[in-house]
Amino acid sequence: MAPSKKGKSKGTATTEPPKSINTNTFPPCIRAISPSSVAITIHAKPGSKLATITDFNDEALGVQIDAPAKDGEANAALLEYISSVIGVKRRQVSIGSGSKSRDKVVIVEEVTLQSVFDALDKAFKSNR
Repeated sequence: MAPSKKGKSKGTATTEPPKSINTNTFPPCIRAISPSSVAITIHAKPGSKLATITDFNDEALGVQIDAPAKDGEANAALLEYISSVIGVKRRQVSIGSGSKSRDKVVIVEEVTLQSVFDALDKAFKSNR
């Protein structure tokens, strides 16, 4: 028996998956939930000396908060910090879920996904 030839066989055609039209790819931790609202998955680290973005990956945005995790102080400080980083009014930012957990979903209204990504990426890179 002859050895098989290397390469493509003649009987099968391979098709590549279509290329995405959108050239902007965003990490899954930030996603559009309506045309003008964005959800951000956050892993909060309360009790820090300084509020900063520590990590920006697919799972979550890591944020150190300069407030203790009691009586909602860390949540209020987190919302204030996120609104200042993104450059929106405090009333546009709210906790969608996870108010008693370190893992939260923060909703930002009246913004685009691109503007949120750009602001968070800039803040993350300036803290490195």
